[in-house]
Amino acid sequence: MTYDELLYEADSTGIIVKEKNIPGYGGRIYGNRIAIHNGLDTTTEKTCVLAEELGHYHTTVGDITDMSDPKNRKQERQARLWGYNKLIGLTGIVNAYKRGCQDIHEMAEFLDVTEEYLKEAIDCYTEKYGEFAKVNNYTVFFIPNLAVMEEL
Repeated sequence: MTYDELLYEADSTGIIVKEKNIPGYGGRIYGNRIAIHNGLDTTTEKTCVLAEELGHYHTTVGDITDMSDPKNRKQERQARLWGYNKLIGLTGIVNAYKRGCQDIHEMAEFLDVTEEYLKEAIDCYTEKYGEFAKVNNYTVFFIPNLAVMEEL
């Protein structure tokens, strides 16, 4: 999903997205307003940040900035998982495999996300699913390394 597609989705949900100078943050959300740091280098970075902020809109309740609170950390994880699923998902990993992507760099390029974002998503999926997860007639392995196997 592209940055423009996420912007359209946000707008159709009644969310206002502005690019502003917010040093120290990639993005922030307050109510139905999202600010994306205008100093991010690429549209791909903005896409990843916007997906997470939309995840906060859809999953977070209240101010969760205090990460020493386990409840806030759980909400942060849920918001990130929402974004990972929006931009990547298990289906995206399978599609990258089917397209012939051989490594994280190629997968990130195919999915139009940053390598860091993809690695974080894979770590999150590993925590959620464990060693592997099945999607359609594919098995996505997370441990010991990311791999996809088609079931015959």
